[in-house]
Amino acid sequence: MNLLCDACGNLGLPESVRLIAHLHSLRDEANIAGQQRFGITSGAPQLGLAVPDLRQLARAHRRDHRLALELWDSGIHDARLLATFVADPRRLTRNEAERWVRDSDNWALTDALAFLVDRTEFGADKAHAWSARSAEFVKRAGFAVMAGTAIHRKELPDEVFLRFLPVITREATDERNFVKKAVNWALRQIGKRNPDLRKAAIAEAKVIARLDSLAARWIASDALRELKK
Repeated sequence: MNLLCDACGNLGLPESVRLIAHLHSLRDEANIAGQQRFGITSGAPQLGLAVPDLRQLARAHRRDHRLALELWDSGIHDARLLATFVADPRRLTRNEAERWVRDSDNWALTDALAFLVDRTEFGADKAHAWSARSAEFVKRAGFAVMAGTAIHRKELPDEVFLRFLPVITREATDERNFVKKAVNWALRQIGKRNPDLRKAAIAEAKVIARLDSLAARWIASDALRELKK
């Protein structure tokens, strides 16, 4: 597959317009159906592009934050995914993050956005704020930011992650599939960060296991299975 944006021609047009035209040229109906079978459904137009292909396309445009904003504003699911790979976390504002998370209506876009936000200076603040929201994918974003922060932010002290643990317990009774999986993900990733956090995450999982909730018991048992290995 040729992922060079020049393949779409129209060299006199703005980069965002050329890129979006190129994305349309790669539309794959079979991939759209396949993504939807895995829960990637959107109210926005979908083109069925694979994430590795979008990441490859993003390489030539890294940290072009203006381009990322224009791609997001296109309202196309795949262009918004591309925007999260292109955007500069140092330039992303709190208001932009808020607007983007409200637009995210499936787990793939939510998680891609979370992996951008976790690299900002306000990532932990958004994780706490979003985890308390009622909207399913906004709440998922909060816990996906926690998971991403545990994976990516090696420089952060344990205290950042210890403050996440009571939030994880607080929301562990949410039975919605995309929320409970993100809660579980955050707990596991915090526990895998280092031995001290592993002990803390195991202790928190044992608290969660005692909650009167099917979601909580699943979150706890799955996390303990991995963290006790």
